[in-house]
Amino acid sequence: MCKCKLFVVSRDVVGSSRSLRHRRCSLQKGTKRPKQGARCSERLAPSFINHAVQARSHFSVVQASRSLHSSSQSLAPVPSLPEKGGKVRHGIIPEELFQLLYPKTGVTGPYMLGTGLLIYMLSKEIYVINHETFAAASIGAVIIYGIRKFGPSVAAFADKLNEDKVAKAQEVKDLAMSSLTQATEDEKKEQWRVEGRSMLFDAKRNNVAMLLETNYRERLHTVTNEVKRRLDYQIALQNLQHRMAQEHMVNWVEKNVVSSITPQQEKESIAKCLTDLKALAKATHAKATA
Repeated sequence: MCKCKLFVVSRDVVGSSRSLRHRRCSLQKGTKRPKQGARCSERLAPSFINHAVQARSHFSVVQASRSLHSSSQSLAPVPSLPEKGGKVRHGIIPEELFQLLYPKTGVTGPYMLGTGLLIYMLSKEIYVINHETFAAASIGAVIIYGIRKFGPSVAAFADKLNEDKVAKAQEVKDLAMSSLTQATEDEKKEQWRVEGRSMLFDAKRNNVAMLLETNYRERLHTVTNEVKRRLDYQIALQNLQHRMAQEHMVNWVEKNVVSSITPQQEKESIAKCLTDLKALAKATHAKATA
């Protein structure tokens, strides 16, 4: 609205300046001598035109700088509409009017005010009673009777419709709330799973590390067994070589000793052995008898 007013004012000022300029040209071209008022307007025209041009530039700057919605958006909550109307008296007079007049006029003040206004309008003929008044009274009586007679049933029917609508809206709201609650729970569960993902990855890393360590130890044990088996083989091989060398040495010595004994030496050794056995037998028999 501010933009529109400024634009209209600037347009009127420019239009008036153009009309004065046209009048000045017509006075300069005419043959008749201008009047005193015309001379005065002719003298005032240049200054008025300058003021109009300045005002136009000023209004255009103001128009460009100001916006229509200059106030910030309010984030205050919108008050909820009441489900039922306020209290009234006599069907149409609000209770607030009586409460407003009670401190100043008392209990009978509003009634006296209404009666006085009605008498004043009738006495001053502001309102004239005619056939339309009786028609309005008849129609009002019929309306009041209809309201008194059918008002409760119609109100109950309307309340039932309203309750059905509210019940449907509440059902939709409950369904939406339940779905949103379930979605919230699912989201929390997913967040919990995301938080436990680090623990799961740590456990998997530990499992992989344990598997690697197990494989390393198994391979180390396999290497140890292979090395021990080869060492045992080398030891057994050396023992075998040593035993075979020893047996060969014994056999060689025995063969050489046997081959070096003559038959005469053999007979003498046998005789010597028999003599020693007889001496041992006698000594043993003597010990046994003693």
